Amino acid sequence: MAYMSSILNLTVQQLRQAADLKEQIADLENQLNHLVGSTTQSVAAPAPKKKGGMSAAGKARIVAAQKARWAKVKAAKPAVAPAPKKKGGMSAAGRARIAAAAKARWAKAKAAGKNTL
Repeated sequence: MAYMSSILNLTVQQLRQAADLKEQIADLENQLNHLVGSTTQSVAAPAPKKKGGMSAAGKARIVAAQKARWAKVKAAKPAVAPAPKKKGGMSAAGRARIAAAAKARWAKAKAAGKNTL
């Protein structure tokens, strides 16, 4: 953190000078490594992370196995068409009973004088 605050306090000219010095140091390190016979870089770049972890052949095997499982499940079920769903859940007689009960309630309420309509 102290490094960042010191960079923020530098002038543009000082920043350019620091960048030039860094480049010179890197060049000198490369020359030294070349003379000594070392092939390693002074600052090794991290290896790129491998994305995924499965080959195309591995994915194909998984897909084939899943398709086989689904085929097995579908073969086990009988090929019978589903019955059509019934619309409405009340018979005409049930509807008539409810209507009669509602009429009786209204008649009772009117007779008692509690008509609030």
